Amino acid sequence: MKELPISIGQLNELKTLDCSKCFKLKKLPTPIGQLNALQKLNLSWCSKLKELPISIGELIRLQELNLSWCVKVKELPTSIGKLNALQQLNLSWCSMLSQLPSSIGQVNMLQELNIAWCFNLKELPPSIGQLNALQKFKLRSCYKLEELPTSIGQLSTLQELDLLRCFELKDLLTSTNELIRLQKCDFS
Repeated sequence: MKELPISIGQLNELKTLDCSKCFKLKKLPTPIGQLNALQKLNLSWCSKLKELPISIGELIRLQELNLSWCVKVKELPTSIGKLNALQQLNLSWCSMLSQLPSSIGQVNMLQELNIAWCFNLKELPPSIGQLNALQKFKLRSCYKLEELPTSIGQLSTLQELDLLRCFELKDLLTSTNELIRLQKCDFS
């Protein structure tokens, strides 16, 4: 399947949309933002998908967004900051992802953020410290990540931080000195 039909926006009661392993899917139609009841969107292994439509920010009930192994996604739309119900965001193995939008800090309910194996990610926006509900943060093998924003110390609910194989990371202790309450921190 290369495309979802535009008529998908008419599925008013749809709660889960699983497009995982749709290896030929290149883009999502704009009407996807009309799926008012959608809670879970799985796009994992959509290896030809390059971007998300701006309308993704209209999914006001979305709780889980899985983009793992979407290896051609380079950036997320700023409208992602409108996903106020989002609890889990999986961007692992989005190897072309170079940055996160600063609007990510507006996702107030986000509990799990997985950006492990995002090889081209060089920095995190300072707004990351505004994720007041974040409990698990996976950055494993983000080889080009050079530093953590100082705002990371504001993540008062953070329990797990995975920084394994973040080889370029400098001044780790400076960035994490306020995170002593962590139950698990892996940066060996």
